[in-house]
Amino acid sequence: MSFFDVLIVQPIFNILMAIYGLIPDFGVSIILFTIIIRLLLWPMVKKQLHQTKAMRKMQPQLAKINAKYKNDRQARALAMMELYKEHNISMFGSIGVLLIQLPVLIGIYRVVQIFVSSRVHTGDLAKYAYDFIEQLPVVSNLVAHPDQLNQNFLGMVDLTQHAVSNSGVTWSLLILAVLAVVMQFLTTKQISPASDSKKRLRDIMQEAAEGKEADQSEINAIVMRKMMKFMPIFMFFVIINLPGALALYLTVSNVAAYAQNAIILKGDSDEMETISKTPNKSKKNSKKPQASRRAATATEAKITRIKAKE
Repeated sequence: MSFFDVLIVQPIFNILMAIYGLIPDFGVSIILFTIIIRLLLWPMVKKQLHQTKAMRKMQPQLAKINAKYKNDRQARALAMMELYKEHNISMFGSIGVLLIQLPVLIGIYRVVQIFVSSRVHTGDLAKYAYDFIEQLPVVSNLVAHPDQLNQNFLGMVDLTQHAVSNSGVTWSLLILAVLAVVMQFLTTKQISPASDSKKRLRDIMQEAAEGKEADQSEINAIVMRKMMKFMPIFMFFVIINLPGALALYLTVSNVAAYAQNAIILKGDSDEMETISKTPNKSKKNSKKPQASRRAATATEAKITRIKAKE
């Protein structure tokens, strides 16, 4: 076994096997496993949503910084960095959830491969199963007779098949793929920072051609809107070429994520309101002059260099 198999695949395999030992339905096992993963991610998701809330609240301040230092990129960047620091916002705050989700997704894909290959290589299940998990009667019987795996979700949907394959279209899996990408779109929209800018990319390029410097926040808003539209389409074509177990996992994960975000955004609004503001007023007041001084210093240095050249 590779390092990835030992660290990621084997734990996922045994958690799924443990759930399957209690409820012998592969689809139900994946649903329960997905809910467990989302619950474990709760603290990280909560922190991410706090930052999203803070990002939304500081949009007017970002607009003021862009207007104040529109002709000085260096001073604008320094002022923005100070503003992010003031609100305890990390530019990489949302990457943690993705870094955890991606290996899990790959791990489930490998687990499905193991179950499919176990019908030919009968020792594969025993190779990945922990000894104490193998003691469960259902698991022990499955290890001895891998062909008895109940791979059908609710007795109807074969989760080892693809939505689109050489044998045709499996409509139930195609519906799962559509539901997965719809929920991905809604979840992304739910946590995306709001922006008042409605400019299109062609508008930005036209302004640039006229000599006007592009506003980075407007460019970011355009990129985000484009990603919200095209990423689900891209994901749809990926999902229909994956085993149904992955489509089920992604669907349940996106539904659970949407519900999770809604609960945190509504029920925890008072806490997020506190976190999105600076708790220490003296610290806030001390940082603002510091940001101004740094921006002013950067501007003065720039002017000095220009005069020196003259």
